[in-house]
Amino acid sequence: MTKKRDSEILTRVGAGTPMGELMRQFWIPALQTSELARDGDPVRFKLLGEKLIAFRDTSGRVGVMDHRCPHRCASLFFGRNEENGIRCVYHGWKYDVDGNCLDMANVPPHQDFKHKIKAKAYKAAERNGIVWVYMGAAEDAPELPHIAASLLPEADANAFFVMRNCNWLQALEGDIDTSHLNFLHFGSMGRADFDKDDPTKFGAQHRDPEYYTTDTECGTMYAAYRPADAGEIYWRFAHFMFPCWALAPFKAFDSYAIARAWVPLDDTHTMFIMMGAKDGPNETLDFDRHLPNTTDWLGRWRCDQTFANDYMVDRELQRKSSFTGIEGIHQQDQAVTESMGEITNHSWEHLAPSDQMITMTRKRLLNAARAYQKDGTLPASAANPHLFRDQRGGFFLASEDRKWPEVYDQQMEMVSNPQREAAAPVNRYTVSPVSRITRVQTHSNPVADECCEA
Repeated sequence: MTKKRDSEILTRVGAGTPMGELMRQFWIPALQTSELARDGDPVRFKLLGEKLIAFRDTSGRVGVMDHRCPHRCASLFFGRNEENGIRCVYHGWKYDVDGNCLDMANVPPHQDFKHKIKAKAYKAAERNGIVWVYMGAAEDAPELPHIAASLLPEADANAFFVMRNCNWLQALEGDIDTSHLNFLHFGSMGRADFDKDDPTKFGAQHRDPEYYTTDTECGTMYAAYRPADAGEIYWRFAHFMFPCWALAPFKAFDSYAIARAWVPLDDTHTMFIMMGAKDGPNETLDFDRHLPNTTDWLGRWRCDQTFANDYMVDRELQRKSSFTGIEGIHQQDQAVTESMGEITNHSWEHLAPSDQMITMTRKRLLNAARAYQKDGTLPASAANPHLFRDQRGGFFLASEDRKWPEVYDQQMEMVSNPQREAAAPVNRYTVSPVSRITRVQTHSNPVADECCEA
């Protein structure tokens, strides 16, 4: 099991916590561009436990700042967004998108000291319909990460947001857990229910895959493998990427252009963000079933299937034709991860060999958080956003003579990735200062050890 002290580090994301401070050194997707209009209403939201507002000024720039006015702490959510700044309605003090105080309206000019006042503001950037926020020191902000799905042409890009009422880690871990697919989602289906040429049928036929796992410069990666037809292996590759990204293997490797973020709003609420192509192989989600957004701190992008209505489970359907009786792939995931509680009590877990990616990712996160806390050492991808570009998830069939780990690089060479830039090949298995390569052979059982000892 994961030790209590380790669980605290993994799940707590507020300012000053080891994981929260680590995450603040990466760009984080936070809002949809469409949520902010020029001189429009400010948006109230939470990110890494902080209560923030966002607004778009007259010139189109996005401001993200603590909601409290530095004068008397009245909320700037009620402010007037006008003339390239947000003006507090309490005493008229006004701030630009960088937090600079532009006007102290209730103070005579000879007593003005606005040059000494600065609102707590964070650096913001936009790409493909998403507002990204960097919560570390603005002068240290790197480029936005070169995640392939985020580099699609803007006209082709799409993004979905859904809030989940649980801790970010248990939400993300569903994306790096491949064996649940053929129970939670396809539990009522056998090989005959799949098209003849659909390789995912082998998952229904062999529901107990074996695994290889390794650290990467961006995080961790696993390969789940099963026997397929004679002479072939069915491979499923997935990645965890710092700070909260997953490349889940639910689409074909050669057409994969999807990325999924599990953004901590606070310790007990997470925003799921999936980005990909409008006409690409995106997961089918029923977004017409969103509840209307409200102005609450946690009022954005909520699903109408909730704990309060048992996720609209249909027990009769469950008995006859659906393993869960819950409609929707995402909603099935939401039901089980929220059912673990707001924050999973890891002392109740009994992890198995099928959880190798879970244990490795927790170790990677713990080591990274502790290294940054100790001496400021960061994972390589924090300073080099180009490292994200060569990470790809997905499934494929390969000849059984193609072995781990080369099978991944061989498959990468076989697919066309328009986002890859002309550059020297990247060694994805280079040892970084805060990690070591760990290739877990399938005959071993790493979870029999104390899985999260640093």
